[in-house]
Amino acid sequence: MSKVQYGISPLTWTNDDMPELGSEITLETCLSEMSEAGFTGTELGTKYPRDPEVLIPLLKQHKLVLASGWFSGNLMVLTAAEEIDAMEDHIKLLKAAGCKAMVYGEVSNSVHSEMDTPLSQRVILTKTEWQIYAEKLTVVADHLLNEHDIKLSYHHHVGTICETESDIHTLMGLTGDSVFLTLDTGHITYGGGNPVNMINRWGHRIGHMHFKDLRVNVMNKARNADKSFLNAVLDGVFTVPGTGDVDYDDVFAALKKRDYEGWLLVEAEQDPAKANPLEFAKTAYQNMTDYAKKYSL
Repeated sequence: MSKVQYGISPLTWTNDDMPELGSEITLETCLSEMSEAGFTGTELGTKYPRDPEVLIPLLKQHKLVLASGWFSGNLMVLTAAEEIDAMEDHIKLLKAAGCKAMVYGEVSNSVHSEMDTPLSQRVILTKTEWQIYAEKLTVVADHLLNEHDIKLSYHHHVGTICETESDIHTLMGLTGDSVFLTLDTGHITYGGGNPVNMINRWGHRIGHMHFKDLRVNVMNKARNADKSFLNAVLDGVFTVPGTGDVDYDDVFAALKKRDYEGWLLVEAEQDPAKANPLEFAKTAYQNMTDYAKKYSL
C-alpha cells in the first residue's frame, strides 16, 4: 500500500484571494474534475460548505476526502487562548473529516492578499517578536496535537512574516516539536529558497506538503518590478508540478530519503481563463504519480 495520497486544491478552479478568478465555475464542476483527473483528496476552498454533515457526503459523492484546510491565523494580534477559540469550528470540521494536519498561515500583518502592495513592503519580525510569536504558536500547536490529534502545519507564504529559508529556520527553531511545517515548493522557491534544503533540515517536522511549480522568468520580472503577490499570480508565476522550473527530481529524491508519508497536494494558483483547470489537473496528476513511482514513494 502506498504511503502517499494525491490531492489537489480548488485554487486551480477558483482563487481564494481573488474570488473573481473562476467565480463562474461551480463547486460541482470543481469536484467532478478533481476526481476525473485522478485525485482522491482536496482542501477547503471558499465555495465549500463548512458543515461537516454537508461537506463530507458531498465529497464522498465525488470519491474525494478532505486532506486538510487552511486556517487564517491572527497570532500576531491575538493571545493563544483567543486563537484556539477562533479555530474551534475549523477544528470540528477537520476532525469530522479525519484530517491529520491543519494548514496554518499567519495573515494578520501580511501583504500577500493586497493587490496594490508590493512584496517589498512585507513585515519582517525582530528576534524578540519572533520569540513571542513562537511561544504563542507552540501553545496553540500543543493544544491541537494533545487534545485533537491534529498537527498544526505552518504554511510559509510569500508576503507574510515567514517567507524565506531564514524565516522558516527561525520559526522552527524557536517553536516546540508540536509545530510542524506545510512545505510549499512554489512559495519557498519564490522566497529565494530551495525545497530540498527544507526537506533535508526539517523533514522530521513536515506535517503536510503543497506542490506548485514556478516560472522563474515571471518571478524575476515580478521581483524586479516590485510587484504585489497577486499581480505575480495574474502574470502566471505559478503552475502545476512538472511544467515550471522547480527541480522535482531533487524534491522527490529528498522526500524518499526522508521516507515521507502523507498527502502530495497540488496547489497551483492560476487564472482558469488562461490555464484550463481540468487539463492542468490531469497534467499535475500524471506528473506527480510519475515522480512518485520513479522514486518509489
